[in-house]
Amino acid sequence: MVSTYLSYDLVSRDMPASMKRTSQQADVSRETAYYNENIGKVTSVDEFLGDYRLYSYAMKAHGLEDMTYAEAFMRDVLESDLNDEESFANKLTDDRYREFASAFNFSPPETTAQSSTQTDSMVDLYSSTMVSEGNSVTTETNYFNAMMNEVDTVDDLLNNDRTLDYLLTSYDIDKNYYSRSILRGVLSSDTSDPTSYINQTMGPQRDALNTQITDAETRLAAAAAADKAAIEAEIAGYQTQLSGIEKYYHMADAFSFNADFTAPATGAQTADQKAVVNSLYLSQQDRVSSATALSETAYFQQKVATADDVNDLLNDSRSYNYLRTAYGLTGATVVRATLEQILTSDLSDPNSYANKYSGANPQYLELANDFNFNTDGSVAVGSAQNTTQSSQTANLYASRYNDEQDAADEKAISLYKTAIVEVDSVDEFMANKDVYQFALKAVGLDPDEVSAYTIKRVLTSDLDDPKSFVYTLKDDRYLTLAKSFNFTPEGKVGTPLTAQSQGTITAIGSDYIVQKTRFLDEDAAATARTEADKEVSYYSDKMMSIQTAAEFVSDDRLVNVLLTSYGVDPKSVDDDFLKQIFSSDLSDENSFVNKQPDTVWAEILGTFNFNAKGQLTDEFNTGIQSRGKLIETENKYTRQSLEETAGEENQGVRLALYFERMSSSITSAYDILADSALLEFFRITYQLPDTFSNLDVDKQAALVEKYMPLEDLTDPEKVSDTVNRFTVMYDLQQTDGSSSALSILTGDSNSVGISADLLEAASQT
Repeated sequence: MVSTYLSYDLVSRDMPASMKRTSQQADVSRETAYYNENIGKVTSVDEFLGDYRLYSYAMKAHGLEDMTYAEAFMRDVLESDLNDEESFANKLTDDRYREFASAFNFSPPETTAQSSTQTDSMVDLYSSTMVSEGNSVTTETNYFNAMMNEVDTVDDLLNNDRTLDYLLTSYDIDKNYYSRSILRGVLSSDTSDPTSYINQTMGPQRDALNTQITDAETRLAAAAAADKAAIEAEIAGYQTQLSGIEKYYHMADAFSFNADFTAPATGAQTADQKAVVNSLYLSQQDRVSSATALSETAYFQQKVATADDVNDLLNDSRSYNYLRTAYGLTGATVVRATLEQILTSDLSDPNSYANKYSGANPQYLELANDFNFNTDGSVAVGSAQNTTQSSQTANLYASRYNDEQDAADEKAISLYKTAIVEVDSVDEFMANKDVYQFALKAVGLDPDEVSAYTIKRVLTSDLDDPKSFVYTLKDDRYLTLAKSFNFTPEGKVGTPLTAQSQGTITAIGSDYIVQKTRFLDEDAAATARTEADKEVSYYSDKMMSIQTAAEFVSDDRLVNVLLTSYGVDPKSVDDDFLKQIFSSDLSDENSFVNKQPDTVWAEILGTFNFNAKGQLTDEFNTGIQSRGKLIETENKYTRQSLEETAGEENQGVRLALYFERMSSSITSAYDILADSALLEFFRITYQLPDTFSNLDVDKQAALVEKYMPLEDLTDPEKVSDTVNRFTVMYDLQQTDGSSSALSILTGDSNSVGISADLLEAASQT
């Protein structure tokens, strides 16, 4: 008879080959094929339990074959919410049930326009886009000014897309309908020269419009009440046309090009001309930027330097608004007269306006102190503010110029977060202004310039189809928008596409904690659990935003949690190996991952929704079992079948293989005591009598820890040594004609080895 050791060695020395032979057995291959062909068709627990071949296959794979009859019990297991510690599966002491539940996705997937992670990302994107817009204004202004020192001709300005765009924006000229020839002629015109291009082409139109306005105003004065509205509308039309012409005159005055289109030796623009164009550009921006703030400060300080009366500031809208903003006086009750009374207050008089109302409004006194106007509003030119006062006003403005904007942003964010959770279709998205405009602005699109039809087609594009509409636009802003939402091609809300399903993430977190607290005493375990919880929390949060395999592999914390949860030492794996794993095609049997001796890598890769290029895809995000869990179930079924086959010839080999497989999941002596097969393995290995089980359970646990240091189970070599010892002891027991391995099935309690009295004595030490 072949010894147990040799029989075991024949199977274990090349486990991949043994597994392959087992998988090719007729009964195994038949049941596996049926499972693979049909599990993807299952949509509910009822369907799963109703197909006995599928259900029994999965139960056997997870070592729960003896519970196949308990369908009601297993229904509760499968319907458990593994995120809830109080759920049925989580409250069971046997971890096999939790692992079985985690192998399937029977919980209804969350369908939402945007997950909380996507919403947070969109809010962050909105904030960063708003900052970028402000920075862009400064960048473009600095670029324009620098280039105006370099251009030699009008064509140099017009041939540069950035300077041309700056010019058109400044003068509010539609970028789609401007005339290059008109711009070229205007920029080279001297408005004081009657023969210049602008006066020759636009002068007559301007004169005609002025005449028409004058005539209409005359008619308006004499018109009957019933006719006035029509004449007023006529005048407004003329004025609009006139404004369109006047802006070209203003443009001509803002440049110094010669009539032959060249720039004079002094440059295309003077400093004052640049300031005019810069001011116009900034005024066209929807948001107040730091560049705008600097421009407004420079303008205000110039006005203050030439003021000889308080009205020089208050009658100028820019200066008036600057003061209100700088001193936080933007409330509806603050009017021009309020500022005048503050600025003309005699601060030595306790009854002056600023002093009288400073208790409730300390900014009144702050404003009055920073200016030197007399009580009649007069001031010597250049004396309205000294250097210290001017700096104080500028600093106050710098700290407050965007307060209203920030408040508006906070309101927009709040409205968006509230509204997006109620969006149930792409049509609702399009109809909700708070959502629609916020989302477009976040990705850098102007809601007023983009077609709603285009946005709808973008949001309903199939991101897995390279020919879908969003990809034809070749604009990352649209692609970012599409990826930020979960709309289906039919316009309904779908399931958020994440690198891993929530169930998989939860299971990985649980397994990681088990591995990190394994075999530790109570105090050490508590400390390790706290640290593990931090890593699990990081993993759970971060995985919601991972977009590519490269992004995942580059994050050591994520990789450590994943590998540790699967019992793989992260230090034993390098980045190049992981990159090859994550660039493998699971469907290709010759791919790198499928060539690995350890199938754990295929199981790991299969839990991710990445294609072979490392990009997120919905292709695998379907069905009640992920690719990884399907592979894992097949491997477990094959392993169970291998052990059964080995046991038909030698029960000792089956026990050895079982212990080898289960050793990585043992966390305490009680795991061994609670498993009859593991207990028998232990008892035979250390030649303990059947009466061992009659001891107090805590004494049994103490003996397990004494004879089999559980920490050794983390060392493959020591596990192998333990298995080898078992095979020898098993054959010795068989030679004595008392197969204790068979006692699991037969109940035979005859054995040899340590006596009960000695066992009792040993348990006391």
